[in-house]
Amino acid sequence: MSKKTTVLILVALAAVITIFPLFLLKGAEFEGSDGQGSEMVEEIMGDEYEPWFEPILETLIGGELPGEMESLFFCIQTGIGVGIIAYSFGYLVARKKYSTEVEDSSFVSKDAAAQSV
Repeated sequence: MSKKTTVLILVALAAVITIFPLFLLKGAEFEGSDGQGSEMVEEIMGDEYEPWFEPILETLIGGELPGEMESLFFCIQTGIGVGIIAYSFGYLVARKKYSTEVEDSSFVSKDAAAQSV
């Protein structure tokens, strides 16, 4: 199986895994893990969950962040993470590509030097 076929199959599988629950679980609530975690702690411990500290930005502005701001910060955080991952993959690919070119050119120069002697 070629690499291109493998990549296409994996992308299709990722799309199916992402979209399938939306159709299978119609009417389900896909809420964040923060709310579910708090509920689970309350269920296990038996009393109300109290966070250890308040979020820094909410403390600075004296209230809860609007949903748009939370989305913005989440998108910025995601963009930074994707940028780091993309840079890392690019670096690894370039390192592999240029290290084989350097080895090939040094091999050619050694052959040329041997022929000139």
